[in-house]
Amino acid sequence: MENDSYRKLAKVLDTLPNGFPSSENGVEIKMLKKIFNPDQAELFCDLKLTFETAQQMAERTGRPVEGLEEKLSRMSERGQIQSIPMGDIKVYRMLPWVFGIYEMQRPHLDRELVEMFEEYHPFYSQQFFRGKPQQFQIIPIEKEISLKQEALPHERVSHIIENSQSFAVFDCICKKEKKIIGEGCDKPMQVCTAYAPLPGIFENNPNFRVISKEEAQKVLRLAEEAALVHLTYNTATGHFFICNCCGCCCGVLRAINEFGIPAGNVVNSHYYAEIDPELCMACGTCANERCQVKAVEEAEDFYEVIREKCIGCGLCVSTCPVEAIKLVRKETSEISAPPLDEMNWFEERARERGVDISRFK
Repeated sequence: MENDSYRKLAKVLDTLPNGFPSSENGVEIKMLKKIFNPDQAELFCDLKLTFETAQQMAERTGRPVEGLEEKLSRMSERGQIQSIPMGDIKVYRMLPWVFGIYEMQRPHLDRELVEMFEEYHPFYSQQFFRGKPQQFQIIPIEKEISLKQEALPHERVSHIIENSQSFAVFDCICKKEKKIIGEGCDKPMQVCTAYAPLPGIFENNPNFRVISKEEAQKVLRLAEEAALVHLTYNTATGHFFICNCCGCCCGVLRAINEFGIPAGNVVNSHYYAEIDPELCMACGTCANERCQVKAVEEAEDFYEVIREKCIGCGLCVSTCPVEAIKLVRKETSEISAPPLDEMNWFEERARERGVDISRFK
């Protein structure tokens, strides 16, 4: 009976737009057993992708309302579901595996869990990063976007920050995970940021460290200096995080570097870098120190960008000593417009995967 709860949970997670594919050896069930107890697994399956109160959930599912709030709060603290304070009440919803449950396990990582994650990662990536729309989009270094090129709001870090009232920073789970198994890098770890359009959202949440708007801007500048790629949700509105990622640890960029999945399938990008061979002094900084996806290669006496590998992050542009590199906006026919918001993303991805999410809306 206990295993039935976890298989039910795995099936629900795989029915969500993001997916949760089965592995050859069932490591995904072992992960769920590590994160959830059987009662929590069952309760998760009764939640929706949209927020509701404990009272609303009880009325909808027939569950007893007594003790339900406490159970949901505990699950939220454990990173199994999401909760948001709305005045005197809290609202709750289920989370997909990514971006969701996996990232919320940061405070609970141990070597056993990390090794399970690493074992499951290839199975998950082969499904997740081959579907459209992509879950993540690149936000280029804003100052490297030419004034001649009109950047849309969802392509600008400043837009996300200016439209937020709550700010938080947290450890990058990918770097933390790699460090636990002795494969970490020297990039800064506490550089992933969260945002919300209402004040006080991250107060008293152990998963986040509350910061000011100015501190959030400072974190993003630090990330750019450290050659970390800005990644956020592939939507036109409703951005609630910016992850700052390296090619050696990041589960997203590793799909490009380790599994050979085309960059255009992994992330949505609106720009690409271009090197002027006449100006390039072949110092190699762009290829050896800045590019996180191996998109810059040495030619005869200059370096060149491989278009199909480039994700348009702008990291190579910002440190070129002779200003031989520029960001170029893709042609309209090459750009995939992101879904309007998170629910639109869920709906589009569900259609692409052929899964019915009507009961979770």
